[in-house]
Amino acid sequence: MDILTLLGIVIALASILVGQLLEGGHVGSILQLTAFMIVIGGTLGAMFVQNPMNVVVKGFGMLSMAFLDRKQNLKARITQIIELANLSRKSGLLALEGKIKEIDDPLFQKGLQLIVDGTEPKIIQDILESEVEHHEEESLLAAKIWEAAGGYSPTIGILGAVLGLIHVMENLADPSKLGGGIATAFVATIYGVGSANILFLPIANKLKIKVKRNSMEQTLIIKGLTSLAQGENPRVIQEKLESYLPHHERSHGDK
Repeated sequence: MDILTLLGIVIALASILVGQLLEGGHVGSILQLTAFMIVIGGTLGAMFVQNPMNVVVKGFGMLSMAFLDRKQNLKARITQIIELANLSRKSGLLALEGKIKEIDDPLFQKGLQLIVDGTEPKIIQDILESEVEHHEEESLLAAKIWEAAGGYSPTIGILGAVLGLIHVMENLADPSKLGGGIATAFVATIYGVGSANILFLPIANKLKIKVKRNSMEQTLIIKGLTSLAQGENPRVIQEKLESYLPHHERSHGDK
């Protein structure tokens, strides 16, 4: 669980609600179903118009990434690669075939299979890099649907405000109906700006950060497998891969 995502949303919403209470208002005054439908429905509609179906489906599928935090242990991944390099150095590349099923990463499995099949290191690197680049591009494109939503929702909120004011103008002769129209007008603006800056834009940015972080792990794997296929010394491979780690986690981080 990515506690910061949930904590951030809770803090933002709580601050708004508490601020409303401190100003002498009440929570019910900013809970408007009509305004919510206008802003969220209008934003989703605009998002659907902008993007093809596969991008929208992937974007919604990635939404869980903002709330779930996949454990990433680069040091453990490096250790795994070094163990394979030592095995290869001792028993040959064919000895790696029995380790393929133990690998939990599809890209890692594919690269190791290519090594066992005797594929040239340069070809292995090209195949795996193309796959990572394609996946990253698809994922970033999908994450951007939430960035687009953050651009649309404030404008849809203004549209909701205008609709509310139209309702007010139509009922100037009936004061009992003015309050509802004015409330919808202002609350729609709050929903539009609030959803953009508390939900849509932050979620889009978090998704892009996590996509980049995953790509870095995949790049580390490619670097390690390519070095392994070239028969490099395990110690040299370790030195190369540890450049991806924070300095304090490296084997010689204290120097």
